[in-house]
Amino acid sequence: MSLTTSSGDSGKQPLSTADVVPPLAAPEAVKFLEAIVPEVDYKYLLFEDNLVTTSDTGKELGEFKVTIEPTKHKGQECFLVHANSHGAIDGVPCGTSIIAYVGNNLETLDQQHHEYVKLENCPLDRKTFIVRQEDGSFVVNRVITQGEDIQRSSKTVSSEHMRGFISEGSNLMLHRLFCLLFAGSNLMLHRLFIEKGIPDSLQLVSFDSDTNLCPAIYRRLEERTQTVEKTELKVYGIERTINSTVDLPTTWQSYFMEDGHLTNRVQVGSPVTMKLSFVPPYIVRDEEPPKPTFEKQPLRWEEDAQLYSQFLDRKEELKADHAKYMHHHPELKALLADFMQFLLLRKPDDVIAFAAEYFAAFSTSIPSPTPYLASSSVTPFPNSRTNTKIDQLRAPTR
Repeated sequence: MSLTTSSGDSGKQPLSTADVVPPLAAPEAVKFLEAIVPEVDYKYLLFEDNLVTTSDTGKELGEFKVTIEPTKHKGQECFLVHANSHGAIDGVPCGTSIIAYVGNNLETLDQQHHEYVKLENCPLDRKTFIVRQEDGSFVVNRVITQGEDIQRSSKTVSSEHMRGFISEGSNLMLHRLFCLLFAGSNLMLHRLFIEKGIPDSLQLVSFDSDTNLCPAIYRRLEERTQTVEKTELKVYGIERTINSTVDLPTTWQSYFMEDGHLTNRVQVGSPVTMKLSFVPPYIVRDEEPPKPTFEKQPLRWEEDAQLYSQFLDRKEELKADHAKYMHHHPELKALLADFMQFLLLRKPDDVIAFAAEYFAAFSTSIPSPTPYLASSSVTPFPNSRTNTKIDQLRAPTR
């Protein structure tokens, strides 16, 4: 009845975790998480699921409950995920509980995971605590009690290796999100998957039962129908496979109603199944009205009385401002008059170059050229070296 994966006996000597390179989440999977908009994508995920746990013979063994609600954790807006599964298998009480604080992009802020099996002679109790640090790394503490034996362990995982990490708590939110996507209810995610070319399966990273980082593959399953209380429901499936780097892979299959309610959950190979016993009230979504489209109209401000009045007011305001400036700087009129007179006398072909050369003399940032260089430069003024008609310009002598 565990909510997490349980490793099987592979028949081989387990690999040393020190020799295993930590896996990385696929770039498109990280992009998917970063594209989540909480105000839009989590709007219809905040509800409660209640299922019953049954054996392969149909006998009820226990209950399974999941709730997701908005909250604050250490002053940060986030979501509280609370999952609880308890019952008895072959008369042995067992159960799992998860309390997780999940951030806006499904990053785990804090998670407490408790599993127990109350065997008569040797009860087993396992607690795992995951806490995210300010630098993005994660501290993982475990306390395993078996009978009178208590084992404690602690490790820190760097933020680089935890990019795209999905804990058991955030996994429950991600499943609901995927359901809305595959059911076509979430348009943003639908565009992200279809238009951006992202496939229906994504690789993220998670912990296996021994808190070793390993690939977590999410894959879409075929739609099917499920009968609950004589009501036939169309359900959408999601498969999660934890490919442990030191043991056999473990696969979970979950099915959901179109509105995100969980209807069936099973670990492949396990005789225990979690099923919906009654049809919950359907979550009705707000119909968003289509955005109105407005054709671009040409702006005829001359015909608009208000705009034309504003134009006239602005025109008079600028004229008054310019006149005021001219009044406070009388040298401006003399400067422009000298330039215009000089320009009309010389009539240069390149007015821009002529103006640049004329006003350069007033600049304090341009150094004055040496007179020796200027004596050999080209000049528009007539002189004896370049003007062959210099004699004609001289006054006649008697």
